[in-house]
Amino acid sequence: MSALFPSRGDIALDGYRREQFLFDRRHLLRCGGLSCLGLNLGGLLRAQSTSQRSSIPTDARPGLRACIVVFYYGGPSHLDTFDPKPEAPSEVRGEFKPISTSVPGLQICEHMPQTAKVMHHVALVRSMHHTNRLHDSASIESLTGRQASQGDREEFAPVTQFYPCHGATLSYMRRYEPADVPHAALPWVFHNVVDVPCQGGGFLGPTFDPFRINGDATKVSYRAEMFDRPEALSLQRLAERRTLAEHLARDNSLDKFPATQDLKALYGRAIELMQSEAVARALRIDEEPLQIRERYGLYPGPVPEGVTDIQGRQLRGQNLLLARRLVEAGVPFVNVYDFRQQGQNWDSHANNFHEHKARLLPPADQAFAALVEDLESRGLLETTLVIAMGEFGRTPKINANAGRDHWPDCYSIALAGGGTRGGAVYGASDSVGAFPVVDPVTPADLAATIFWRFGLDPRSEILDATGRPHRLAEGKPLSSLFA
Repeated sequence: MSALFPSRGDIALDGYRREQFLFDRRHLLRCGGLSCLGLNLGGLLRAQSTSQRSSIPTDARPGLRACIVVFYYGGPSHLDTFDPKPEAPSEVRGEFKPISTSVPGLQICEHMPQTAKVMHHVALVRSMHHTNRLHDSASIESLTGRQASQGDREEFAPVTQFYPCHGATLSYMRRYEPADVPHAALPWVFHNVVDVPCQGGGFLGPTFDPFRINGDATKVSYRAEMFDRPEALSLQRLAERRTLAEHLARDNSLDKFPATQDLKALYGRAIELMQSEAVARALRIDEEPLQIRERYGLYPGPVPEGVTDIQGRQLRGQNLLLARRLVEAGVPFVNVYDFRQQGQNWDSHANNFHEHKARLLPPADQAFAALVEDLESRGLLETTLVIAMGEFGRTPKINANAGRDHWPDCYSIALAGGGTRGGAVYGASDSVGAFPVVDPVTPADLAATIFWRFGLDPRSEILDATGRPHRLAEGKPLSSLFA
């Protein structure tokens, strides 16, 4: 193996040893995820060491502060959003017309007027593709950059996640860098029977699962249980529990592991997080000026004409506003799961045009454009990469139910900020949007692009629990999309 990569005994380029990794997992299981502290921290706690730092490849491009992935579960129609085909036959082009954007010569769907105004900040990839024709397997490849080991299938229960999602991988590779919450997921994670196994830490372990935030559609508000410390549980009592937990952790059989010396820092981290205000304050979205909340899609007064399912529609927009607040609070990676906010996701097998026009596109268009403009006005857009995507597109040919079916063979995604060349278009589909004809792109390439923009070499390796090495991503960064 090339000297560029570590030996099988190393977890990553920083020399972190496999036995340390296995110890961290064993210890977290022994302590019940720190339940002995009375905390439910999930993936927030990471064993940290001040003696080692992860390596940044010399050819990487550091500077990205955060990434927001807006995932439209169900599969938006690329032909009816970012890749219209006005010259195609009627059974392909559909009912919608294209409109001009802020970029000369670049057109998108007429039902995305707000997004059209900010396209000078947005780059499009019109040649995404993979081979998974079902939602869950397509989502796995989209959010991990790897195809599911079980192949193209739905309902993965009781299969556990193997490859980590993008946010989990980033959290692991940056585990020595301070962040109260390294990875957050906004309501709600998507599932059929159980959570689709592509939203957590995978073989990195539950330590790197995202911090899940719950939403209340009726109040258009958010909460996370870990910040609700009971009044009776004082900080002094928390400190006492920390001391007790440290005593329980003293196991002579584990002394040979260097990670033992980091246990006090780990427990101290739990106490610090309970006292942290930055993320807790970010969740108090009602403190945001009403004008800003309205821009994202809050309707405190009369409901706009034609708007239905008001609670779900409002939460869709407020999710993106909360994502911006979390980035400001120092969260490096935020997943926004646009899943059944309005009773149905983007899976438009029937009435595709009515669903997109009346329910799906208006709130998505408003919120996405508001996020881009808001980040730009606050000086955050250049260092925050926003990715808007689904797990696949829809069939070029309209079916008998006026719908479009699953189509992973070619679809579009949008990237804004993070150094992208606004108005750029990467790749192209054929005349009916069926297959890529220029520069095909895979989810592996997108994963490589995300890690590269965070200053990580996608060729870096991490080990699973058996010691088998895996590259961060198997694809290549879309470097030409960035200035």
